[in-house]
Amino acid sequence: MGIVERKEKQKLEIRKLILDASMKLFVEEGFEHVSIRKIADLIEYSPTTIYLYFKDKDEIYLDLHDIGFANMQELNRNLEGIRNPLLRLHKMGENYLNFGVDNPEYYDLMFIQRAPMRRLNEMPCSDWKSGDAAMLGLKNTVRECMEQGFLAKSDVDLVSITIWSTVHGLVSLVIRGRMEKFVADPEQIRPVLMQSLNFFINTLDISGKAGK
Repeated sequence: MGIVERKEKQKLEIRKLILDASMKLFVEEGFEHVSIRKIADLIEYSPTTIYLYFKDKDEIYLDLHDIGFANMQELNRNLEGIRNPLLRLHKMGENYLNFGVDNPEYYDLMFIQRAPMRRLNEMPCSDWKSGDAAMLGLKNTVRECMEQGFLAKSDVDLVSITIWSTVHGLVSLVIRGRMEKFVADPEQIRPVLMQSLNFFINTLDISGKAGK
């Protein structure tokens, strides 16, 4: 390995170290309580070193937000093999719910915290690439459901946003501690989420072909 390659490898390692330390502190202390100084202290570097890699804390949020989307998309990698698009849509919903419940801090950054979008809007290219890629997969599946008669022909964008809003609402209720006010047994929260998803998907299915 040459000097240039070695330096680049070291930069990537330090960047990952910063991101890992930041996420650890976010989980332990909450996003609002973490500072660049705390991140630097944890990895035993100076705050100046952090600023060589990230403009500010919002930029760290944005990178972690992108990692979260990549992790969620990984869950859907093998769904293209499901030929029935309504079943595929259902599995996408299950993956979304499971990801949100299992990764509340990442989910918070991806869909609730303002900081990542604030930093994104400051950038020359402010397209929400991570979110757009996830939404494109949903839209394509919804469109396929309509083409095959599983869903009534309608505005694909509107239907997709409605589906996303529904599963997002369910996850948000859980990670913000609201669902436990209605479901006394914590072990039953995930089954309730899946039952809610089943009910919602069944209301979308106009053809009766969901199980075929």
